[in-house]
Amino acid sequence: MTFHALGLMSGTSLDGLDICHAAFEKDDFGKWNFEILNAETFPYSEELEKKLRNATKISAEELFELHSEFGFYLGEKVLEFIEKFQLTNIDLIASHGHTVFHQPEKKFTVQIGDGRAIKILTGIPVVYDFRSQDVLMGGNGAPLVPIGDELLFSEYDACLNIGGFSNISFKENQRRVAFDICPVNIVLNKFAQKLGKNFDENGDFARSGKVNTELLEKLNKLSFYQKNPPKSLGIEWVSEHIFSLFKNGKSVDILATFTEHAAVQIAMVFEKFGLKKVLFSGGGTYNQFLIERISIHSNAEIIIPGAEIINFKEALIFAFMGVLRFKNEINTLASATGSSHDHSSGLIV
Repeated sequence: MTFHALGLMSGTSLDGLDICHAAFEKDDFGKWNFEILNAETFPYSEELEKKLRNATKISAEELFELHSEFGFYLGEKVLEFIEKFQLTNIDLIASHGHTVFHQPEKKFTVQIGDGRAIKILTGIPVVYDFRSQDVLMGGNGAPLVPIGDELLFSEYDACLNIGGFSNISFKENQRRVAFDICPVNIVLNKFAQKLGKNFDENGDFARSGKVNTELLEKLNKLSFYQKNPPKSLGIEWVSEHIFSLFKNGKSVDILATFTEHAAVQIAMVFEKFGLKKVLFSGGGTYNQFLIERISIHSNAEIIIPGAEIINFKEALIFAFMGVLRFKNEINTLASATGSSHDHSSGLIV
């Protein structure tokens, strides 16, 4: 049986809503195959981007209001997407939502965008809130994409995603290991914006800046990097440990220093775990200077796929996770998140 699913992804870099329409089918040998049929990014309006960016600072009442508002926004964009591509055969919608709080050590994580609002507008079954169950089970609630890396992209030694944060997944001793490596665009975008751009295009600002070796050393010594996986990062950690270090200095130099930091941390993971062939995805893959610096620090073969995989791999995998949840099959790996056991996560409406 072929499943047609829409995956909705809103990342920490806040560049917009990704929607991916994909078909999934299991072959006679039990292997899942996929095809991306349509995909589009809907940029956020300035007003909505500001609301999402400031969501950690508003009252509980305002947050619940935004949860509902963003849910209806997601539903409206799905309807636009369906109309544009004249779709008639969608079996389900899988929505990641937008992460506001992520504190697994306190047993909670919050992704806004009420899935019930999406269902009310579209009439299509929705799977949402993929992370909370894992956190309640003692896991990090992240990263979740390793199930897709395992079942859809197994031909690579590892899959690296570079977005707001960089995260990686790979096979070690027959187990899929995955973890967040370090912040990337959530920091780079902030300082590019001080220079009048939404992001550091091709890494040009960083390339023109000067690395502050003292600051680089401080960044590389942060205790998170010494922890063993599974482990995950959130905006709260970045505010406390990264932004607090950047009180002074030119934005181009901060960009140069932080790009080097991200390259060093990513390359160190490749070398530590002996990863030879790594599939890159996420918006950070377009940062040519970052990719150059990673390749200088590492011997791994960097595989840059086509634009559909770079831009929509996460949305694709959330669509896949929705299909697995719908079939009540495992879609969350304990070896990746640290929860008590593998499980099928997500609320169905």
